[in-house]
Amino acid sequence: MSGEWVIGVIGGSGLYTLPGLEDAQWIAVRSPFGTPSDEILCGRLGEVQVRFLPRHGRGHRLPPHAIDARANVDALKRAGCTDILAIAAVGSLSDALPPGRFVAVDQFIDATRGRDASFFGAGFVAHVGFAEPTCPRLTAMAAAAVRESGGEVTASGTYVAIEGPALSTRAESRLYAQWGGDVVGMTALPEAKLAREAELPYALLAMVSDRDGVAAADIERLVAQMHANAALARTAIARLLAGLPAWREPSPIDRALDDGVITNPDRFDRELVAKLDAVAGRLFAGR
Repeated sequence: MSGEWVIGVIGGSGLYTLPGLEDAQWIAVRSPFGTPSDEILCGRLGEVQVRFLPRHGRGHRLPPHAIDARANVDALKRAGCTDILAIAAVGSLSDALPPGRFVAVDQFIDATRGRDASFFGAGFVAHVGFAEPTCPRLTAMAAAAVRESGGEVTASGTYVAIEGPALSTRAESRLYAQWGGDVVGMTALPEAKLAREAELPYALLAMVSDRDGVAAADIERLVAQMHANAALARTAIARLLAGLPAWREPSPIDRALDDGVITNPDRFDRELVAKLDAVAGRLFAGR
């Protein structure tokens, strides 16, 4: 998809709105896959259209395991997004990633359990490539925006997604580090997988709020760090949006489903196909 950028921003812990948007209004977007976390704040920054969705809802109403990631991604697609920039609070698995540092995530390890991780299923089977789960173009621009905003950022890292809502034990944190994890969080999966299925290039800026599993969590200190991180994230988002090229060149992710659908068209589940009108509607054009 070339032409105009429409950036979907998913706000993590501490980031529940996006000040500074012009012509901003909260709009309810319905999804056949469930209830999104909140209304979507629609507006623009300069010439760039923005769609902001607080992942936990305004006021942080939703715990990680109660977030309907399918509804969220589907709603952002319906709102016209071409790309998604996600923000998430994380714990660090390394002394090299202290609180306050950002990580431009480029790999994931999935340790969640029982979450709805796909838009597809019986009657419409599809498999998308996920070896490189984030968009390199958007990830590089996001990392640069953090640096330009005065923040410290690591340009590559592996995010271990856990079920939550309890924080990790020390033993679990040691295990995740042995797996090759750099940070641990509770919300980026299945969100990133669903974005790929919806053909939306996805980048994740992980904001380190604490050292995972080292000591009993000081919740007051952790929350203070999350809010400081969110302030920097807001500045970085504004810089990213202001610095986008005037013309959006196509991304290979725009056509991630081209070779992914396995089910023969005469075997499609028409009810599921109807639900996929936003996620995969271009595949049905002319049929």
